[in-house]
Amino acid sequence: MHELQFCTNLAVALLLGAVIGLERQWRQRMAGLRTNTLVAGGASLFCLLAQSVPADGDLTKIPSYVVSGVGFLGAGVIMKEGGSVRGLNTAATLWCSAAVGCLAGFGQPFQAAIGALAILATNVFLRPIAKKINAAPADAQTEQEFHYQIRVVCRETEESHIRALMLQAVSAGPLVLRAIHSEDLNGPLKVAVTADLESQSKNNAFIEQVVNRLSLEKGISAASWCLGTCEEIAA
Repeated sequence: MHELQFCTNLAVALLLGAVIGLERQWRQRMAGLRTNTLVAGGASLFCLLAQSVPADGDLTKIPSYVVSGVGFLGAGVIMKEGGSVRGLNTAATLWCSAAVGCLAGFGQPFQAAIGALAILATNVFLRPIAKKINAAPADAQTEQEFHYQIRVVCRETEESHIRALMLQAVSAGPLVLRAIHSEDLNGPLKVAVTADLESQSKNNAFIEQVVNRLSLEKGISAASWCLGTCEEIAA
């Protein structure tokens, strides 16, 4: 492969990767302008390498290696926050940027440009449609959100230990922890530790197990749970 063709293919990959990355950067996503440009350019370089080095192997194997490698990179931008997952669209965009880079690297600039435009159109034009669908009332859905609260009264010296136990017990179950806070009581050196939780289904049995486990701890004088907001418990 001539040096001019090499530079041209790489430049096309970098340019199209930057175009895709601009949209991601504008929306302030984790993988923005530089990341998408590098992914497209790197994929192009691997394909150019396969064509530049004399070999009897099948060149189509190179894109498959690129796809698997970018998969690990995409996994790094996916984050779980409570019951929701963020970053899936960004990871998919990185995956598509690698495909655009491979097309450019194999000397297919027109097909690479069509692919980049398709990716941009998907991210730009389908976004408002997805928002409208999410905002529409889900009459057909029967899911209901259940709010639980666990309240424990303990000695002030045991507060940190009880908070840690409560966090550990709740994290292992099907509920999402929304808040955990402490409150000084009027009694002598006593604190109320309260955890607010959410669930898509009733989990009374699990909550009862957590409260029973906490009630066995040293320094706890009261432990209760309720569906909704608990009433004040006398210290």
